[in-house]
Formats: sequence, C-alpha cells, structure tokens
Amino acid sequence: MLDRLLMRDGLKSRIEDLEEERDSLRARLDAEEERRREAARRRQDAEERVNELEHRIEELTDRVDRAEDEEAAAEFRGTETLRRGRLDSVLSRLRSVEAGTEGALSAMVTDGDVPEAVRERLGDRAPLVRRAAPTLVYRDDAGVVSCALDPPLPPEPFCEWDDRFRVEGSWFRPTGRLAFGLVRSDTFALGTYEGGERVDYAGFTTDVMSEHDKGGYSQARFERIRDEQIDEHLDRCRERLSDVDADRVVLVGERTVLTEVREHADRTAGSDATGDPEEALEAAFEDFWTATLRLL
Repeated sequence: MLDRLLMRDGLKSRIEDLEEERDSLRARLDAEEERRREAARRRQDAEERVNELEHRIEELTDRVDRAEDEEAAAEFRGTETLRRGRLDSVLSRLRSVEAGTEGALSAMVTDGDVPEAVRERLGDRAPLVRRAAPTLVYRDDAGVVSCALDPPLPPEPFCEWDDRFRVEGSWFRPTGRLAFGLVRSDTFALGTYEGGERVDYAGFTTDVMSEHDKGGYSQARFERIRDEQIDEHLDRCRERLSDVDADRVVLVGERTVLTEVREHADRTAGSDATGDPEEALEAAFEDFWTATLRLL
C-alpha cells in the first residue's frame, strides 16, 4: 500500500512538472505568436511605406521630366548683343516705360534661384531666366515688355515692383573715375577713364618663354623658367595696380592669371584680346561694355 501511495505521489509530482513545462511552452508559444503578429504588422507597415515612397518618387520624377522638357522646349524669342548707341537706345526705351503703380517688375537674378515674383509672372517661360542668369529681368504687368539683359557690372540680387523699371547706367556704362586693365601672362595695360573718356594709360609686356622657345630645355626646366617669368610679370602688375586711384577697378584677361591679382579688382572677366598692349586694351574695353538682350 505504501508503494502504491509513493508511486501515486511520484506520478502527481511528475504531472505537476509536466503541466508547468506545458504552461511555460504555451506561454512561449503565445509570445512567439504575438511577435510574429507584430512582425507581420511591421512588415505590412513597411510595405505600405515603400509603396508610398515609390509612388512619390514616380510623381517627382515625372515632374522633373516635365520641367526638363518644358525648359528644353522653351526658347528665347530673340537674342541680340548690344553695343554703344544700340545699348544706349535700348536702355532709354526701358527707362521710358510707365507702367503705373507697381506695374513694372525688375529683378537681378544671379543664379538658378529665380524669385517667386518672376516665376509667377513668366510661368512656363521662367526656366529661360535660369538659363540666362546672371541677368536682369524686366517684365511689365501687361506683358508688353518681357526681357532679360545681362549687364557688364551686375548689381547685387534684388526683385521689386515699381511704376518704372530699375535701369541704372553704372551697370552698363563706365561712370565716375574708372580703372580698366588687361592682364595676361605676358601683357599688362591699364587705362583710367572719366565719364568713359581715357585720361591716363600705362602698359608693358614681359618676355615669357612660349612652347616654341623651349629648345633643348627639359620640359620640367622649361616650365620652371616660364613660371618664374610669369611670376615676375605679375609682380610688376601688382606694383602698378597698387597705385591705382579710381572709384572702381575692372580687370579682364586670362582667367588663370586674374586669380593672382583679383584682390586689386572690384570686377574681373575673361578676355581674349591680344597684341600691342594699348590696342588690346581698347579692344577689351569695347568688348566688356556690351550686354546681351534676350526676349523672354
């Protein structure tokens, strides 16, 4: 009887152990099921987000494609390079426009960031402004005048409505006392102008070895000697520029050497004028004071 009692107690203990193990496994199973359900929910949420993003990407890609197509399709109604009297005539016409209270929009756009007022007024032709920048934009509220004009001396960016267009002569023609110089690796010419008339001049050239003069020199030695000659030439240029007495200084010439004298200039620009220093200066001066008119 005792054996039967002990066997029964042992079986009961074993049953309790198995029930505890069962309950533990059931709890683990329930937890795993919950994790699977949560993982399934997270996966579903992720799939929905992926679909949303893919749809958004498609929309934006389509908008970019349409914008590029519109920009490519848009063309200027006309383009003209303005010089001397022709430039003065166009500027005079722009100044003569009377558009009423806030009927004339003037803007200086220096990069691809076209002001909202310009975009709204030009609509699908606004991409032309980005293509022309840096440029001045003139547009009246009736659309009678709609053009871009790049000035030789561009002002700081602005965008404004007024009864007339903002057209300042100092953006297009030499005013006050101006120093205008041509700087090349072997040529220097500097003129001082008052009201557009040259009142002073200085110029010189420096013997700088060319590729045709290197003779028996090794390439490395040739380049070293040539660089030394250019450095000496630029030192002479800096010395002359340090004595300039003018309201503004404009330097044009080879872009590679202009970077070496940029601190002496208010404005720099490339120029391919060559030859005798004085003649090259005159040609560069004439080329600089031009403006490109683009009809929008």
